[in-house]
Amino acid sequence: MKIKALFIVFFTATLIFGQTKTNEMAGKPAAFSRLGFGARGMGMGNAMTAITEGNLVSYYNPALSPFQEGNAVQSAYSVLSLDRSLNFVSFTKKFVLGREGSDTYRPVAGLSAGIINSGVSNIDGRDNQGLKTKELSTSENQFFIAVSNRFSEKLSIGIGVKFYYYDFYEDVTASALGLDIGALYKINDQFQAAFVITDINAKYKWDTTPIYEEEGLNTTEEFPILKKFALSYNNRELGLLAAAEWEGSNAGTSYLRVGAEYVIESLLYLRLGVDKFNLLNTEEPVRPSAGFSVIKDLSGFNVGVDYAFVIEPYSEFDQHIIGLNVNF
Repeated sequence: MKIKALFIVFFTATLIFGQTKTNEMAGKPAAFSRLGFGARGMGMGNAMTAITEGNLVSYYNPALSPFQEGNAVQSAYSVLSLDRSLNFVSFTKKFVLGREGSDTYRPVAGLSAGIINSGVSNIDGRDNQGLKTKELSTSENQFFIAVSNRFSEKLSIGIGVKFYYYDFYEDVTASALGLDIGALYKINDQFQAAFVITDINAKYKWDTTPIYEEEGLNTTEEFPILKKFALSYNNRELGLLAAAEWEGSNAGTSYLRVGAEYVIESLLYLRLGVDKFNLLNTEEPVRPSAGFSVIKDLSGFNVGVDYAFVIEPYSEFDQHIIGLNVNF
């Protein structure tokens, strides 16, 4: 039943978001969730694991939320080629614990939650004879929530839960539940280090019997487990924030990413970054990026407009990410 149409959907949805086939990662599920989060993060090459300044999101590290100043709401929309979509929404807040006036350190907890939505539309559906049937589309989503605690002035630890839902084709869907664990340590006023491990135990379980009936199969796709070590540097006098991190996985990858942010008069933020520098294969194209934010105080609400430009290898057009953030 519509075998060719199903093949087209599968090929488009899985390979369009995939990386170059120089490692095992290219065949792993949920590639959309490894592209980054929002205009700020993607504009800095996604080197956000050890950054605790500005609006934060647990997507990069579940231990970040206790450092959030105020309540942060972020949203972003991506302009992509090949009829793809990629959208983001998040909320982050910290909670100061303990009694006021205490001479000892008051622990700070944090909460961060968000959604990443991706999909491919305008897929040309065909039957076994090659005749056009209808336009098809796919939708893949990640819902995440993380809680964390800053146990001292220097150490924060967090844990996050991520739920994936993939609406693949008609009655064929899959879901997955993964776990993230992160830690951040403030070395001094300028340097911070972090470690994160993501997507523990996440896997898609597919059942194609609604389409193929007796010939349908049950298959399992395990997500890659990522490990990240990161370091950030913040010079408030110069208005400079910089970060670098290494990411490895059980899919045989080893990537380096770097990013920087420069602030002018607490109004204009300029960003540069490089993502996906493959330490095992330097011929694999990297993903350079740049971006900016303009922030304005409106009656106690800090409202910012974000933009990021990301060069995307193997695509006709590059990525444009447009965002809006509100801090109150």
